[in-house]
Amino acid sequence: MSPKSVYIVGHRNPDTDSIVAAAAYARLKQLLGKPEYAAIRAGKVLPQTEYIFDRFKVPVPQYIPDMIPKVGYFMSTEVRPVLGNTSLWNAVAEMEARKIKVIPVVNADGAYSALLNYNAFAQNILRAINPETATTMQTNIRLIGETLSAQTVFSFDEESLFKCVPIAASDTIPTFKETLALHTPENAVIVTGDREDVQEYAIECGVRALILSSGNQMDKELRKKAEKKKVSVLMSPYRTAETVMLVMYSAPASTMADTEVKPVHVWDPIRHVRPLLAESTSRALPVVDDAGTFVGLIAENDLLNDPNVELILVDHNEASQAPEGVEHYMIQEIIDHHRLGNIKTKMPITVINRPVGATCTIIVSLYKQNRVPIPKEIASILLCGILADTLGLQSATTTDEDRDTAEFLTNITDLDIEKLTRDIQKSASRIGDRAAIEVIHQDLKDYTENGVTFTVSQIEVDTAKELLSRKEEFLAALEKERIGRDALFSALMVTDVSKLKSNLLIAAKGNFLSLLEFPRREEGVYFLGDIVSRKKQLLPLLTEQLSRLK
Repeated sequence: MSPKSVYIVGHRNPDTDSIVAAAAYARLKQLLGKPEYAAIRAGKVLPQTEYIFDRFKVPVPQYIPDMIPKVGYFMSTEVRPVLGNTSLWNAVAEMEARKIKVIPVVNADGAYSALLNYNAFAQNILRAINPETATTMQTNIRLIGETLSAQTVFSFDEESLFKCVPIAASDTIPTFKETLALHTPENAVIVTGDREDVQEYAIECGVRALILSSGNQMDKELRKKAEKKKVSVLMSPYRTAETVMLVMYSAPASTMADTEVKPVHVWDPIRHVRPLLAESTSRALPVVDDAGTFVGLIAENDLLNDPNVELILVDHNEASQAPEGVEHYMIQEIIDHHRLGNIKTKMPITVINRPVGATCTIIVSLYKQNRVPIPKEIASILLCGILADTLGLQSATTTDEDRDTAEFLTNITDLDIEKLTRDIQKSASRIGDRAAIEVIHQDLKDYTENGVTFTVSQIEVDTAKELLSRKEEFLAALEKERIGRDALFSALMVTDVSKLKSNLLIAAKGNFLSLLEFPRREEGVYFLGDIVSRKKQLLPLLTEQLSRLK
């Protein structure tokens, strides 16, 4: 198994407070000496959030759309691959030393090439030594020397692969001549002892290499002839039969591995990979990244272990708002400022849930609690997170702790709250020609109350005129969203940050609209007045009206 990672993640459609809280809390964990903690996000970055991270030069957390079990969460990264030009002998020795049944073979750039397993090795080596066929296998002089631990007298073109034919020269010279005549001399590797007649004839024929077994040495005159004919000469410490066998094990691992085993991707869902593992001869598959680089190995028994990922949830605690698939992982902590939801955990965990205006306010308190100075760029985005979630400290959810925390952060960052609020709100109000469904999804939350489901999105604008002029398009998109989720209604709360007032666009099933007590501006559009907080103001009103429906 790989070392565990801990992902800190906000809700499915993260707003600025959610992503900033994750990024800032991950930095705190890292400053506390815990590099395995990392911030991720489960949704698209809002224009406002993108502006904040760009402005203060903080990397946006990695995008992981869901937590459905993936190969990367179960694979082992401890299996080191071998290069394709490693000798079969050394590759098998690696497998024996590590007590593993497979070993990946990679190219010089780390790209996966093949999988060496005992099954593939046995098939290929038996094919090479089959007495009914000509024994040939690819190798080069360097690999032969390494496998034999041979003393090289001299070698020529030692890196070039050739179709090696190892010949044990133990017969009489006439028989040896007949045997050699059956093969191309440039491919022949002659293994002999102290027989000078065999050595001389092999040199005259221009064989690829001459290997002297049992540490025998060559006569000086023959050595000169071999050098002139460019015949490589090596001295093996082993006897003739053993040397011939080891020559066959000098083949590159890439030529003896199974090239039919295709890799799986690090982000492939486990449900797709499980049947592939069952079909695999070795019950193991190599894992690659986007570039095709080998990054790990996954075996069937890895799926019996817990995933190598755990979670911390910030800015939410309801299963419907969490990234899909969180139920498969250990949740370490929940840090939130919303109502308590229905997420179940396997063990007791740390839960911090406080009635403040922004999760970022809680994160700042955790820096203080751990006596860790806040880096200036992190203090800057934390301040932005608080101002974004409290509408510049004007929302009904704003508390004295939010105000005090914002003031504390201005002392670190030297930022002006009013000016920064205007910059943040301006960046959030860009609608332009963005599709209605994109605007609805940028900050959407779904809820279940009194047995019915519904969604409420929110967008902050400088003026509601532009969006309301496209109300038909937005109402159609909301109806599509409602039908797709089989929800009672889908709504979009449009908050005018300059006037601190909101409008509600809503598409609903049946007669639900007739129960709404908000002032109706036109079909599907309602005036919410001073209601600017979805969490603290709008949601309780909708819950009350849902109870009447039931």
